[in-house]
Amino acid sequence: MGAPLAICVVGGGSIGMRHIGCAQASDLVRLSAVVEADAARRDALAAMGLPVVADIDAVPADTKAAVIATPTPNHAQVGLDCLAKGWGVLVEKPLTETLADADLLCARAAALGLPLVAGHHRRCHPFVAHARTRLQDIGDMVAVQGIWALRKHDSYYDVAWRRAPGAGPILTNLSHEIDLLHCLAGPITEVTAMNSNATRGFAVEDTSAISLRFASGALGTFILSDAGVSPWAFEAATGENPAIAVRGEDPLRFIGTAGALSFPTLQMWKGDGQAAPDWQHPLNKIAAPELPRVDAIAEQLDRFAAVVGGAEDDLIATGDDGRRTMQVLDAIHKAAHTGQSQAISP
Repeated sequence: MGAPLAICVVGGGSIGMRHIGCAQASDLVRLSAVVEADAARRDALAAMGLPVVADIDAVPADTKAAVIATPTPNHAQVGLDCLAKGWGVLVEKPLTETLADADLLCARAAALGLPLVAGHHRRCHPFVAHARTRLQDIGDMVAVQGIWALRKHDSYYDVAWRRAPGAGPILTNLSHEIDLLHCLAGPITEVTAMNSNATRGFAVEDTSAISLRFASGALGTFILSDAGVSPWAFEAATGENPAIAVRGEDPLRFIGTAGALSFPTLQMWKGDGQAAPDWQHPLNKIAAPELPRVDAIAEQLDRFAAVVGGAEDDLIATGDDGRRTMQVLDAIHKAAHTGQSQAISP
């Protein structure tokens, strides 16, 4: 193993601190600097003993990569500035504030031949790679069913911006789900959607019903709600977020011509191989092997470091993956507001 990759983290807020902690714990990266524009926050970070600087021009010259964990409106410009330094860049989701900015950032990274990674860290859980393998055993994918339904505590909405346009669960909670669907089921090419704010009565949606068409021809549905109580959501299934109670139920189901898969437990249903797997014959429930638990943000950081070092990685989310997720979210909003299906170009 070579010398650890020198990286900086731009943004010293809550998600920035997650990346800082992962960098400090990693054998593959070395934290060269924390970039924080706010003077008071910079003082607080310095008091923690962190190597803090005010802007990227003050970052040590041996730095090779950056993690951008600033507020979303700053992602594009900070990303462009980091690419101009010759650094590989990992940008927290969403990749940028607008699709036009995402196009610009992805194009610049491609032109410079530098890695651009979108912070969809859930891909880095071992059960995601294993799901890809298991999905090959269910035949041609026919349908996908997904749910994210967790009732947020009422005081969550005491913060005004969370009740205003630009917030809502589509933008706040759905992006990771869409990226996982792209990773496991392939590109989404068309969406229809209906929104409701009947429960909370805010300007933003609290519940959405979404229909999806995939490039493979498979169809999907997704129910999204932060007003309804259920055990069905990624965080509740995996315990990834310590602030959300674990309930252990699978929120995603994949249906194929030869079987079905439940995610993230990876339980599979298939025939016995002796008879056609139609409704005349029973299905066998096949349990998944035990898989290691990881901190997916830490795993993502190590994978990012390897990519900056020249490794290939077909699992980690690229900038183009992050852009495509933004494109789908934009189409869902348009479909809900116009009542018309929205096609999504490649």
